[in-house]
Amino acid sequence: MDSMSNSDENYDLGYQPSPSSIDQNDQSTTGTPGHSPLSGDSFVYCRTYSETSAFSDPVDNHSCCSEASPSHWPPTRSGAQNQAVLSRLGTKQRKSNADDKLDDQDSLDLELDMMKERFAKLLLGEDMSGSGKGVCTAVTISNAITNLYATVFGQNLRLEPLNPEKKALWKREMDCLLSVCDYIVEFSSKSQNLCNGTAVEIMESRQRSDIYINLPALRKLDAMLIEILDSFQDREFWYAEQGSMSSNSTRTGSFRRVVQRNDEKWWVPVPCVPPTGLSEKARKCLRHKRDCANQIHKAAMAINSGVLAEMEIPDSYMASLPKSGRASIGDPIYRFMYTTEKFSPDYLLDCLNIASEHEALELADRVEASMYTWRRKACMSHSKSSWGMVKDLMSDVDRSDKNHILAERAESLLFALKQRYPELAQTSLDTCKIQYNRDVGQAILESYSRVLEGLAFNIVAWVEDVLFVDRTIRNQE
Repeated sequence: MDSMSNSDENYDLGYQPSPSSIDQNDQSTTGTPGHSPLSGDSFVYCRTYSETSAFSDPVDNHSCCSEASPSHWPPTRSGAQNQAVLSRLGTKQRKSNADDKLDDQDSLDLELDMMKERFAKLLLGEDMSGSGKGVCTAVTISNAITNLYATVFGQNLRLEPLNPEKKALWKREMDCLLSVCDYIVEFSSKSQNLCNGTAVEIMESRQRSDIYINLPALRKLDAMLIEILDSFQDREFWYAEQGSMSSNSTRTGSFRRVVQRNDEKWWVPVPCVPPTGLSEKARKCLRHKRDCANQIHKAAMAINSGVLAEMEIPDSYMASLPKSGRASIGDPIYRFMYTTEKFSPDYLLDCLNIASEHEALELADRVEASMYTWRRKACMSHSKSSWGMVKDLMSDVDRSDKNHILAERAESLLFALKQRYPELAQTSLDTCKIQYNRDVGQAILESYSRVLEGLAFNIVAWVEDVLFVDRTIRNQE
């Protein structure tokens, strides 16, 4: 880097760069002397052969020492020749500048077209027919963030730095989508004293509190995840596509025995380590990055859960709830929740022996439906049964009421289930909330936290894969 900066300084001072960087078609340049023009002496304003102008010919040292006779003078260029050189170089410079301007203009036109397309989709609600049957703005922005994540990170299945073009695309597109939050404000009163001492109250606008708190945190988590991926520039492990033996994968022939762990995910590249395993330093670094990504995953999941909890429950979901929470959750679970004096959700999950993610998601849907069924029954004495009324009246419900106790235990069971299976997909209620949500700010926070949660979880899983391969290799020795 120092050499490059020094070379740029010499060029700015009028020095000629080394012949390796000169156009090969220009025959007026000369050879480089024995010493490097980038040494400390090159900063003194005196020309060496490598620093002479392109418009002059080199002078032989013996000629300089001999008598200054016309026979020893170097041949000089005619004015027409010098003018031709100047004209040629000027044409090259003008052409280069014109090409740069065209490239800049093409880049601006491309970004403008992308802005137009995004603006059109937001206005049309993703309904290209223009008939007004599109989704609302909140759902459109949520889909845009989800699709952008799939475009940038969908094919990234390795612990490696993100492609610079995709990184720039992610930053540019997210800055544009998140700029909507700058205009989501709330008004508050503020006391102000006038010059004559009179106290008056004025209204001022500020960013909505949930956005003001959560958006900077999500941006920080985003930057930390990108930084973790960028830190894998130099690594001791590598990847081989499953079922293929690339040139890199031949460095160890044992990776095929490790592949059996990922048979159900044939599309995931197989991590490979040296025959002796990773060094202790690399292993410690991987564990540290895994722990950091795990903490980021928990933070993003907490923000996402908080935003989803604040979203209004659609009336369509409340109307679809079963009349009996017991029928929804099943008799065995109901008896355990109702008859046990000290309810332990973890013990109940251990007894259920959940075998797959599909079973866990199905149980989460049933528990959640039962929870809101019991909450609605606890407030059944009131005429309205919408979720807004239920939420407002929950504080007035008798804490010893059976339905209230069951609802609280169902909530604790659902929380323990999500903690035990953090990779669990969205429940039916979460999907319904996102689909019917009309709040743009909540849509942005939910989708942004959701994609960061997914990226953090993937990084943790990829690190675990590498550590698993490392343990397997070391155990085979």
